[in-house]
Amino acid sequence: QVQLVESGGGLVQAGGSLRLSCVPSDGSTDIYDMGWFRQAPGTDREFVASITWTSGNAYYLDSVKGRFTISRDNLQNTVTLQMNNLKPEDTAVYYCNARISGSDYWGQGTQVTVSS
Repeated sequence: QVQLVESGGGLVQAGGSLRLSCVPSDGSTDIYDMGWFRQAPGTDREFVASITWTSGNAYYLDSVKGRFTISRDNLQNTVTLQMNNLKPEDTAVYYCNARISGSDYWGQGTQVTVSS
């Protein structure tokens, strides 16, 4: 069973930056894409960003375009989400997601809190 190991997150003031990283624990290489979702209290989990592993094509939630950047390291099999100009409405638990060998995997989530 593949586990996704997440790092990053924390507490930051509005306008600040944070970086999230995620890597499959078993060194999986058959990755189709990886990305991030988030869930705030009382809301549904929503897509934030993803990147296709072979092409590097990136996709974003409209509200984070221009502030968040997703990137991948093919050698380390790591996906990184750089979050700049954070806003209080970005506060949520962020979950890493990966599609590996035809299956869908989720991380345990990391808290991002943006204070006003």
